[in-house]
Amino acid sequence: MNKTILKQLAVSGLILITPWITSAQEDGGLQGHKVKAESFQADKIKEVMKSVADWQLIATPGKDALIKRHAPYHWTMGALFVGMHAWSQITEEPKYVNYLKTQCNTNQWKLGPQHFFADDHLVGELYLNFYAKEKNPEMIVALKKQFDAILEKPPETELKWKSKNHLDRWSWCDALFMSPPVWAKLSAATGDHKYADYMDREWWATTEYLYDKEEHLYFRDSTFFTRREANGKKMFWSRGNGWVFAGIPRVLAALPKDYPTRSKYETLFKEMAAKLISLQQADGFWRSGLLDPLSHRVKETSGTAFFCYGLAWGINQGYLDRGITLPHVIKAWEGLVGCVDPDGKLGYVQQIGVGPDRVTSDMTEVYGVGAFLLAGTEILKIANLPR
Repeated sequence: MNKTILKQLAVSGLILITPWITSAQEDGGLQGHKVKAESFQADKIKEVMKSVADWQLIATPGKDALIKRHAPYHWTMGALFVGMHAWSQITEEPKYVNYLKTQCNTNQWKLGPQHFFADDHLVGELYLNFYAKEKNPEMIVALKKQFDAILEKPPETELKWKSKNHLDRWSWCDALFMSPPVWAKLSAATGDHKYADYMDREWWATTEYLYDKEEHLYFRDSTFFTRREANGKKMFWSRGNGWVFAGIPRVLAALPKDYPTRSKYETLFKEMAAKLISLQQADGFWRSGLLDPLSHRVKETSGTAFFCYGLAWGINQGYLDRGITLPHVIKAWEGLVGCVDPDGKLGYVQQIGVGPDRVTSDMTEVYGVGAFLLAGTEILKIANLPR
């Protein structure tokens, strides 16, 4: 944690320190812990979001070994774009929209090169976001063509990891962030339910396979079914579950209110939220291995930011009890802000991987920034609510 910036933000009024709220439930180390109240100053929230967004825009790949260069269609960039677009909608500075539009033009408004691969679909969400506002059909023509081709000959591969062509379907939990919201948004954009129906069928196939109904968490893929942490508990990866938990809101936002299985997504979201609340640590973070925080002692920002986003969204949409959930959201946001360096660099982002791994303070990545900006947009909505 960068104590200097956290102290500056606290003193300047990012979070007013009265009145205090106490969570009165079993809450993973937060029981009885006084948490700062719901009063946020919107300008201070925007200030730290701008700092993080601006740092990312000028970050130089290659100059720092931990700043990677990714193609603008890559899933890492797609995750950044989701958060950056959300931020661009609440700031008056046009540079963010200009940056995003440049990436779209560089991609020629096309998806990544792998036809079925969920990760290569994520950038399509940005195209659909621009289309929703500008109604330029050229923005989604390639996306629609590719998804239509998938519908004509949908993959029938196994979901078992490393089976033949297993990446043609959503055989890993991360995929539920990458592709389903794009299918759902294309359905909303075109008014054609066939895209949502395909998404729905595949979502629940993956969920039936990877969702642990006892723990209310997702295994990253089938190789994790038998893996155990040092304490003997099942291995559930924080960011992997963060991908899912941040994917559900974006699917629900695009599905019609009367969609036949909408209530299943809502139930799933609430189940995961309750479990995640119970696993938050006293410093506001979730550890990279969710069920064994003692083996994964270092805080991690990407999973935490996705959880913070989802929980805040759940409050704003009325899915989650405000009194129970808000203290956890505030603790998470406070922790995330404390990982922002004075220049705007977000640290403690676990690097690209497939499970719990080491984290250090200087680690950063574009998807962590995207998650942070997503969380900030929902935090800002809470701050702007009448009190």
